[in-house]
Amino acid sequence: MSLKQQASHGTEVDERLAALVTNANAVRAIASAVEGTLGPKGLDTMLVDKFGEVVITNDGVTILTLMDANHPAARMLINIARAQQEEIGDGTTTATVMAGALVGSGVEQVARGVPVARVIEGLRAGVKRGLEAMQKRARPLEDLRDPLVRRVALVAGRGHEDIADLVVEAARLIGRDKLVDRAFRFADTVCAEEGADNQVFMGVIINKEPMNRQMPRELTDVPVLVIDDALEPEELEEEALATEAGFARYMELQNQFRENIQKIIQLQVGLVLVDRGVHDLAEEMLTDAGVMVVQRVANKELRRAAEHTGARAIKRTGLKKGLEQIRGCLGRCRRVFHDEKLEQVWVLDGSGKPMATVLVGAATAEVVGERERIARDAASAVQAAVRGGVVPGGGALELAVAREVEQVRAGMRGMAAYGVDCVVEALKRPLAQIVANAGFNPLEKLGDCMAAQVETGNDALAVDCDTGQIADMYQLGVVDPVLVKTYAFKAAGEIAEAILRIDTIIKKREEKEQGPKEAADFGSR
Repeated sequence: MSLKQQASHGTEVDERLAALVTNANAVRAIASAVEGTLGPKGLDTMLVDKFGEVVITNDGVTILTLMDANHPAARMLINIARAQQEEIGDGTTTATVMAGALVGSGVEQVARGVPVARVIEGLRAGVKRGLEAMQKRARPLEDLRDPLVRRVALVAGRGHEDIADLVVEAARLIGRDKLVDRAFRFADTVCAEEGADNQVFMGVIINKEPMNRQMPRELTDVPVLVIDDALEPEELEEEALATEAGFARYMELQNQFRENIQKIIQLQVGLVLVDRGVHDLAEEMLTDAGVMVVQRVANKELRRAAEHTGARAIKRTGLKKGLEQIRGCLGRCRRVFHDEKLEQVWVLDGSGKPMATVLVGAATAEVVGERERIARDAASAVQAAVRGGVVPGGGALELAVAREVEQVRAGMRGMAAYGVDCVVEALKRPLAQIVANAGFNPLEKLGDCMAAQVETGNDALAVDCDTGQIADMYQLGVVDPVLVKTYAFKAAGEIAEAILRIDTIIKKREEKEQGPKEAADFGSR
């Protein structure tokens, strides 16, 4: 082949790889933005917006969702991290770092001449074997008093002892049955407030105040009414009000509304929680009757309050029913009070489902958000650990799984083995990054750990980030939920495959919105 032909061939290869390299660079840029936060010695990241507002955090998903990323491949990676947060609530940084390593290794193999299809074939086989290997190493947590439960909270809570203690106490109050319920999100029970004291209590917090200061500040042993609607009269159209019949209907609705409010008073309801607004007449009548009314309650808080008090939410039309029917929709709580300092209403000791709340105190407004994120991570990790069990952390699990995935290579035909190599390299990445963030040589420590695991047969060996020595992660109390690991690994494999499959990037044309006439003309063609 002549020099000219070689140059031409090289240009064709470069053009064919252009989309892949562009996407890989975007993914690696995103991964590099969060990899410095990984591990116990990971550092914080500062995010600054155009107005100078600052967020300082160590939380991977917060960094990813707040950072300014316009590249489509970068947004794909961010969406994977967001999905991990929604499903598991922790492990987003690990997923991002492994995805970056998978894509980077995959691009290197393609650049060497390995067909993308073969890389993907090996990648799939490696990820499948890796997930099986992770799952079989899980150690179940049957008892919430197992010391490993607190260790999970402490690791996910970045070493904050007070937060770990709060989360574990709340988990024990809620109970194992509730924690394994897929519809229940333990992280939603966490809130942080400036100036608040750390505490766990059986109840829910409504982040609203009563409608006026004449309403009672505190009530005990009261029925609770939850209205998933506005507490207002039924509405009539303006055209109807212009007629005599319409005005008569309006007056009828007003009288009926007054009767409905009187029913609430007759039933001796102490607390009324309303999804939307409350009419002035209802506010006046209920205030005079000594009822605490909270309007425009967030849907999530309204639902939790209904579950905890045993109330069945009703619409405004439900108040037309008889007293006994309405009584059957009421919940109950032993105590409700208005915390004027925190501007909240606390509903305590409801007669419905147990619902613990974790209140995390913060000294200043600047650290409220970060304290809440840390506590939510800890709560999510504890719930995941109870649901699926735990595995050794610190990168030990991934390193042990990498050795097992390497065995898949021998059974692969042709160039697919190079795809397996990508998975092996990605599995080594978490330990290497944790060690690097702790100030040690990752290549040296990686080799030491692999040799120690093989020699002793102990898959829990990794690096003690304080001393740099090889140590058993279970003995150090460095454990992670297996669900966090498997979901992160699976997500990394999916995003890597999706990006490696992109061969061409084409800008979409902008579609103009059709007007009524254009749409009609188009339909008649």
